[in-house]
Amino acid sequence: MEFDNLQIGPEIYGELLQGCVYERALFTGQQIHARILKNGEFYSRNEYIETKLVIFYAKCNVLEVANRLFHRLRKHNLFSWAAIIGLHSRMGFSEDALLGFCEMHENGFLPDNFVVPNALKACGALQLIGFGRGVHGYAVKMGFGGCVFVASSLVDMYGKCGVLEYARKVFDDMLERNVVAWNSMIVCYVQNGMNEEAMGVFYDMRVEGIEPTRVTVASFLSASANLYAFKEGKQGHSIAVLSGLELDNILGSSIINFYSKVGLIEEAELVFFRMLEKDVVTWNLLISSYVQYGQVKTALNMCRLMRKEKLRFDSVTLTSVLSASADTSNVKLGKEGHCYCIRNNLDSDVVVASSTVDMYAKCERIDYARRVFDFTTQRDLVLWNTLLAAYAELGLSGETLKLFYQMQLEGVPPNVVSWNSVILGFLRNNQINEAKDIFSQMQSLGFQPSLITWTTLISGLAQNGSGYEAILLFQKMQELWIQPNIVSIISALSACIDIASLEYGRSIHGYIIRHELFHSIPIATSLVDMYAKCGSIDQAKKVFNMILSKELPFYNAMISGYALHGQAVEALALFNHLKEEGIEPDNITFTSVLSACGHAGLVNEGLELFGDMISKHHVKPSMEHYGCVVSLLSRCGDLDEALQLILAMPFEPDAHILGSLLAACKEHHDIELGKYLSNHLFKLEPENSGNYVALSNAYATAGRWDEVSKLRDLIKEKGLRKSPGCSWIQIGGELNFFVAGDASHPNTEEIYMTLALLVREMQFMGYVPMVSNAEVLCS
Repeated sequence: MEFDNLQIGPEIYGELLQGCVYERALFTGQQIHARILKNGEFYSRNEYIETKLVIFYAKCNVLEVANRLFHRLRKHNLFSWAAIIGLHSRMGFSEDALLGFCEMHENGFLPDNFVVPNALKACGALQLIGFGRGVHGYAVKMGFGGCVFVASSLVDMYGKCGVLEYARKVFDDMLERNVVAWNSMIVCYVQNGMNEEAMGVFYDMRVEGIEPTRVTVASFLSASANLYAFKEGKQGHSIAVLSGLELDNILGSSIINFYSKVGLIEEAELVFFRMLEKDVVTWNLLISSYVQYGQVKTALNMCRLMRKEKLRFDSVTLTSVLSASADTSNVKLGKEGHCYCIRNNLDSDVVVASSTVDMYAKCERIDYARRVFDFTTQRDLVLWNTLLAAYAELGLSGETLKLFYQMQLEGVPPNVVSWNSVILGFLRNNQINEAKDIFSQMQSLGFQPSLITWTTLISGLAQNGSGYEAILLFQKMQELWIQPNIVSIISALSACIDIASLEYGRSIHGYIIRHELFHSIPIATSLVDMYAKCGSIDQAKKVFNMILSKELPFYNAMISGYALHGQAVEALALFNHLKEEGIEPDNITFTSVLSACGHAGLVNEGLELFGDMISKHHVKPSMEHYGCVVSLLSRCGDLDEALQLILAMPFEPDAHILGSLLAACKEHHDIELGKYLSNHLFKLEPENSGNYVALSNAYATAGRWDEVSKLRDLIKEKGLRKSPGCSWIQIGGELNFFVAGDASHPNTEEIYMTLALLVREMQFMGYVPMVSNAEVLCS
């Protein structure tokens, strides 16, 4: 037309700009804009052209130019308002979108069914439920309620605001639903953690014959992943294939995410390598999956392939690398990742900084962790909590408390996670009273302890010898309707072992059955351990037999129980059954079986087992294994062979091994060996009176009373005292403690009278007590 000198009117330029809108052809549109300006104000100041230019730049997401042209308009109209509100909504400037919506209405322009969805999207982004309901009322008043586009936006808005009942009501009232409406409802449920409901809507959609889109399948796969629903997720993948959906970044990433979450890494790999185009998000998904499942080398190889594809690592990639370094305690790899962060200006990212602090802490370089923290200028709550947790895990309670107060001085209020770290720090440092004080303090300041708080305190009390308090806290937790998790239940069972309370153990067992937690292998393992150590091996066996799918730790607990009760035959039979099941025993298994052989005096079986452990099962012997064999040989009188084994060990013997051999010297009257061992023990444990008593017993048995007298004088000279024996019994809800030589119990007189009667009855039955001078050396 230009070559033929034909007049081109504004309407032609308007149509050309509209074509550029459809194609999102920014460069071509800019050339047309330049031609318009070149042709003078008749064209550039034309109302129709001005509106078209605003729409064009808005649809191409050129915010600054669109805003400038919009504000230069001499006369706004419905189309220019719709374009600028839509632009602000898409670009995430939700407040500006809503202000524009209000201003448009105030200027006499009634938003139509294209503007209302953008306003609803902005309400959802800001979670302004009140404003959203106002827009809903306006839509109904203007007769837009039947518009599927508006209704879908209402479902989306209510979903983002967490008002699911309103979203569902709008959805159910829709006379006509297209795939966008169905997608909105599914996404709504997934975003609010209602995964089963999301899957239900998906199935209803299939019944209605609506063909799914990539968004539909991606949302369904997210719900399947969250529920660990293998079968359903695979069906979703099949539907995507059968529907011919393109394996783009959105759908491909969703499928990879599903397979990764349910542990099917090989399937995730297959999908990844079939994708033609992969963005950084897709690569990050697979890399983080490898890290999560401990495949660090594969994750690092993927990082190298990613770099070959000319893709830059982002903060998510680096977080995965740093996490891998932390999990493997590979500080060299962690330093390389940290250097990359610094070179690429990612070290200021708080997420990366938190991962770096965590990595150095888990690699036992708390000094480096602190340095990274100090050099990070923008510190959020997560970063503070990461360093707090690092100090707490190391038991540095003073540093933890100091940092806790520092964060508050710098204007960062702590949350429950922060308080949990302070409690953990005290417990790791055996400061039980301080931990309990912090627990009370956080409640008085209005912080409600979380499940992790209760679990941390219960576990810490159980590990620090306060089993009775741990159980009381476990009961208090249930009174407050806080449902214990697996860790808190296992900790409570550990506390029952600590105080040898079969009664409490049975109560917790009842709780486990009522809440259908019985088939959890860690819980069942702890139950077997509790019953065995609380004296009920028959009940331990019943629990063991009730679990069909058995794993190695479960077998170990039962074998250890048999060993503890001296049932070596049963322990060996179960060990052989374990091997028949194709389960490879570990060092714990061998420790338990060797211990059982030692208790029963099965020398040949024990020695054969020790040999098989090294040659057939390739388990490297530890100090405990050698200790079991030494004890086995000692009890059977093979003292010379036991000593030769100690001397042949690849490491220095500890006091436990030497002590077991020393105790055997008394029984087999080997005074010279006893004296030799005692000299070593006195150097290893100079303050342990038990070693002096053991040697004294050996001298007394041999009738060497002069040596006994010398040892008595040496003990007095060193000021050593034998630790008094202690026992306890639970009657009802009360624990009764008894310490040797203590007469403080209110029923002492009655107790001693009963004991005297029992002693007389024993003597009448022919029992003669064995008492030697050595046994009262330290009393």
